[in-house]
Amino acid sequence: MIGERVREQAAGALPAFVYDLAGLRAHVAGIAAALDGAAELFYAAKANPEPPVLRALAPHVAGIEVASGGELAHVRAVLPDARIAFGGPGKTDEELRAALEHRVERVHVESPYELRRLTAIARAADRRADVLLRVNLAGGRAGAALAMSGPFGMDPEAIEECRPILEAAPHVRLRGVHAHLASGLDADAMLAQSARVLDWARDWLSGLGVDRPEFNLGGGMAVDYTDPARRFDWAAHATGLRALARPGETLRIEPGRAVTVYGGWYLTDVLDIKRAHGEWYAVLRGGTMHLRTPVTKNHDHPFTVLHQGGSGPRAGQPNTGEPVTLVGQLCTPKDVFARRVDAGQLAVGDVVAFAMAGAYAWNISHHDFLMHPKPRFTYLD
Repeated sequence: MIGERVREQAAGALPAFVYDLAGLRAHVAGIAAALDGAAELFYAAKANPEPPVLRALAPHVAGIEVASGGELAHVRAVLPDARIAFGGPGKTDEELRAALEHRVERVHVESPYELRRLTAIARAADRRADVLLRVNLAGGRAGAALAMSGPFGMDPEAIEECRPILEAAPHVRLRGVHAHLASGLDADAMLAQSARVLDWARDWLSGLGVDRPEFNLGGGMAVDYTDPARRFDWAAHATGLRALARPGETLRIEPGRAVTVYGGWYLTDVLDIKRAHGEWYAVLRGGTMHLRTPVTKNHDHPFTVLHQGGSGPRAGQPNTGEPVTLVGQLCTPKDVFARRVDAGQLAVGDVVAFAMAGAYAWNISHHDFLMHPKPRFTYLD
């Protein structure tokens, strides 16, 4: 439900991203309390790297996961003392050097070739690199919104190629395994996936004599855009992780979307309403160049209408209960927030407040297409 302080922002310049930092802190503190030692909580910065967001999260997470040299430099500048894990495919030599220079705690190695390059760079710099090898196991991923395959990590055959490289690389220390196999899983599915990873990884690491192994079980906790009130069951997940853990092991998770998505809103106003081929359309200021999430996930983004009492055209006039499609200003039929949804008696001048805009929203959007004005950013503390 939209809070009063967010609602007040409808009177300002639009479009606007509004972040409820107090609500965000309460949410992440609840996640940390539920975990309570069951696993280390790292935040995946790719979900939302805005500095005020990172600062709000920092006291409640064990560290930050980054996936590029740019994210690494950004996070280190915002949070100079944060523990950082560096993942993602296709790391360049410059990024691997930066990982050493910026005191990255763990490098998640994606391929034997990447490991060879890291060993050479660490040897030349005379610095130690602590690594987790990213494994990508085969098998069913029923219920997943997104399966991570192909370029992400190594299958068991490829990971075997890392064994002789590690044995000949004194500057690189294997600390454990990283596995992020799928996204959009509920607690039961996430735990089943984690159990599979642990069963495989424990046997493999024991063969290399890894002491006190670490297992980064990734993120991908389910977020339901059709029902914002339905949240991932962190308590059940933590209970399951405790049952899976063994003495001397470190379990780690790195959620992103499930941490910040509920802390952001995208507010914009209705510029035009028209009927075409029997369908109602409302054209909103801005568009998916600001909030690309509904396009990438092909869903109707949840919203609340804040009526402003305007006298312009209205959808469904007279009030027949007909649905309306909410679109933006871009010159493409793909610029759609929601299709054929019930928006009530939507009128020109009304404000539409899109919920769940705190993750993978502004930072994944094609901002400069058509060069419309950038949105306003407000952080409510």
